[in-house]
Amino acid sequence: MFNRLKNVLIDFIQQADLLLLALCVGSTLFGMVLIASATHYMGTTKYVVVQGAALLIGVVAYILLSVIDVEVVARKWKWLLLFNIGFICMLVPFGVSRNGNRAWIQFPWMPTAIQPSEIVKITFIILLAYQLEWIWQEKRELKSFHSVFPPAFHLLFMVGLIYVVSGDMGSALVYVFIFLCMAVAAGMAWRWFLVGFAGGAAGIFGIYKIGKMPSYMMDRFHAIFDHTYQPLGAGWQQTRSLLAIGSGRWFGQGLFHGTQTQSATASSLPYRHTDFIFAVAGEEIGFVGCIVIIVLLIAIIFRCLQVARRARSPFSSYVCVGMAGMLIFQTIENIGMCLFVMPVIGLTLPFFSYGGSSIVTLYAAMGIVSGIKKRAIPDRLKVLR
Repeated sequence: MFNRLKNVLIDFIQQADLLLLALCVGSTLFGMVLIASATHYMGTTKYVVVQGAALLIGVVAYILLSVIDVEVVARKWKWLLLFNIGFICMLVPFGVSRNGNRAWIQFPWMPTAIQPSEIVKITFIILLAYQLEWIWQEKRELKSFHSVFPPAFHLLFMVGLIYVVSGDMGSALVYVFIFLCMAVAAGMAWRWFLVGFAGGAAGIFGIYKIGKMPSYMMDRFHAIFDHTYQPLGAGWQQTRSLLAIGSGRWFGQGLFHGTQTQSATASSLPYRHTDFIFAVAGEEIGFVGCIVIIVLLIAIIFRCLQVARRARSPFSSYVCVGMAGMLIFQTIENIGMCLFVMPVIGLTLPFFSYGGSSIVTLYAAMGIVSGIKKRAIPDRLKVLR
């Protein structure tokens, strides 16, 4: 047993993507410093400890999934699909509500809640990549309705399931963006994107007209276009975020010294260790610190796309693109939310925000990318393909 574990570690060190791991760990440690500062006013180290434990579990997941060949896992697609549906449906009997969404599972013996939609992102990407490669193997292009319908139905089914069961529109939108990125990589005809956008817009307008859109959701979108709309209501969180970021200027007010970050009053920055961790960075380490965060995330995303370009198969390439798409959307949405240019939909900043299931999921996703990089075809052999 010991020798087998030793061989796995040696194989990991020699072939895995250590640069990607270093970028991820560096980002998480940076985030833990921000979380420590954001929760300092509470007088507890609970959040830092939980994040640290999630980091350790995440690194183990990264190592294990670097060793596993995801193409072999994808062949068990029926079990993966059953897992996706079953895990999301567990929210019906065991889910707990937070901020209006029944998106978490929390048992008394668990130190932190689990968000099924976070974990299912990985298996969704694997399943969608398997679908897209199957279409490619059948020598069909994603131009006809017959070819486009199966992956599109897969997306609509998962988005509908997540929204109906949990009401979590933010997570559902991540799945949509992942699909768009992977569909572009697979060469889907642009007219189908136009059809999808038109259908989505018509659906949203229809829900709005019949009065089925939640009022809080309409208010959040309204506040984006009119910052004077409900400054103490729908726009309050982002107003506080802008104030925090603006007050930090170039180099910030200093860690553990931010005016809002260290305030315990109810009128201060909300959700500062989760959704608005970027605002904490803006206030305490300033514009320069925020740029460092963005550069780290761009480097991780670029690494995923670099591995996608060198992947040994279309399936592996699609998986890497899907992982990158997940990071791109969450990064843009979270930072945009903090800057009051995107609506608040409850998405955390990858690797930086507090969240056990989110951190473990991200490291598992990057572990899969590392495994694909490990099995990539060398450039000197690509001419022989």
